[in-house]
Amino acid sequence: MNIKSDTPDLGNGIAKGAAFDPELVNRVMGRFGHGGFLNMEYVGHGEDWVELAIDWREDLVADTRTGVLASAAVISLMDNATSMSIWTKLGEFRPQVTMDLRIDYLRPSPSGARVFGRGICYHLTHSIGFVRGFAHNGDIADPLAHASGTFIRVGDRVS
Repeated sequence: MNIKSDTPDLGNGIAKGAAFDPELVNRVMGRFGHGGFLNMEYVGHGEDWVELAIDWREDLVADTRTGVLASAAVISLMDNATSMSIWTKLGEFRPQVTMDLRIDYLRPSPSGARVFGRGICYHLTHSIGFVRGFAHNGDIADPLAHASGTFIRVGDRVS
């Protein structure tokens, strides 16, 4: 009997030994959990950074009078972007958990504006990844928030 599931077999979705690909991971894992709910989109990446984006939606508004996006959506975006930046710098996926993530808001994200979140991994130890990043509405010179944090890696390398 073949039982169909909407949950993909993540273990078979990426070739063994393949380098970490944040675009592919976002396409697969980004359909579930908070990333899926927010419909996070992959924007780009470099050697040690990943940028994702979310669109403004009425159900994500914190203040109906102003249309300002809820801070939880920005926190989730930055958590995902900074987490992926570690895997990108490592070149592979390793299980990890957010140990600390601080978001300093400089201004609210305005009604109707798309939010981009760029996470940068600037240092790795054997068990901890150090990250920083920023959220913006399309102009990196005008950030709406800054992020800094640490992730504790809890698993062995997956090679």
